[in-house]
Amino acid sequence: MDLYGLKTCDSCRKAVKDLQARGYDFAYLDVRKDGVPRDVMAAAFAAFGDKLVNKSSATWRGFSEAEKASNPLDLLQENPTLMKRPLIVRDGAMTLGWKADAQEMYP
Repeated sequence: MDLYGLKTCDSCRKAVKDLQARGYDFAYLDVRKDGVPRDVMAAAFAAFGDKLVNKSSATWRGFSEAEKASNPLDLLQENPTLMKRPLIVRDGAMTLGWKADAQEMYP
């Protein structure tokens, strides 16, 4: 299992803590440092669409209108901190965020 997030993200920290308490082994990949492989990002975008883009982030607010109108997958690849987090990939299945629906996937 791979968890893509940011070490400074509260949702990511909560997910890490909860998953460790539940006994899951996973690789924690910091998107700022490690990035997200293009195939993983493309699969996540196919699964979640525009929900993958965190439009309330400071990164998004800093973009010009032209940048906001560009290809979202390219924006995410160039600015992985723009992605909503955490993105958890396990055996081909993906969850986004750490709300109740995602938590139910990892009892």
